[in-house]
Amino acid sequence: MTGAEIERVQTYLRRLLGNDRVKVVPPMKAGFPIEVTIGDETVGTLDKDTDDGEVSYAVTIAILDEDLPPLPKAAAKAAPIRKVGRA
Repeated sequence: MTGAEIERVQTYLRRLLGNDRVKVVPPMKAGFPIEVTIGDETVGTLDKDTDDGEVSYAVTIAILDEDLPPLPKAAAKAAPIRKVGRA
């Protein structure tokens, strides 16, 4: 991705998320992912896709279970959500 593309995506993400601390960081070495950070925290990666002449960008955010707050006791005991299918 070019520097101009990275800047455009960064500007869009800042406006979309309402946060000027969002930063799109080019990789230090070729072959490494482009990172999306908020402050000092890496929150995801950015990929570019060109398909049939159309360009799109995708941000992938992975959330580790260990980073989440603990479940409230009531939620931990609740039955799992069931999907209802069509007959």
